[in-house]
Amino acid sequence: QVRLVEFGGGLVQAGGSLRLTCAPSGRTFDSYNMGWFRRAPGQERVFVAAHSYSGGATYYADTAEGRFKISRDNAKNLVYLQMNSLKPEDTAVYYCAASARAGLTADSGDYGYWGQGTQVTVSS
Repeated sequence: QVRLVEFGGGLVQAGGSLRLTCAPSGRTFDSYNMGWFRRAPGQERVFVAAHSYSGGATYYADTAEGRFKISRDNAKNLVYLQMNSLKPEDTAVYYCAASARAGLTADSGDYGYWGQGTQVTVSS
């Protein structure tokens, strides 16, 4: 069974940092573009960042640009989201996702595999 498991969430004060990790299991995702999404309380799930399966291309939502960094280690089959300068409005459940679509995309419909999410809470 193919699974994506996220971990690294938690409670942090505003201005702090967290690093989320996504660990795919059941298969390798080195040929998939990987993304991070988040769902804040009472809101829709939205795109945060994506990373190409090769070449190191990245794509960020405006809210993440300059504060968050997505990276991946294909040898370890891991994907990371380093989040710095966190704000209370970053509070959400963060999801890892994998896309077989060519090119980076912010459309959740292009991602066929999803994790269960990890909670990030930023206190003011």
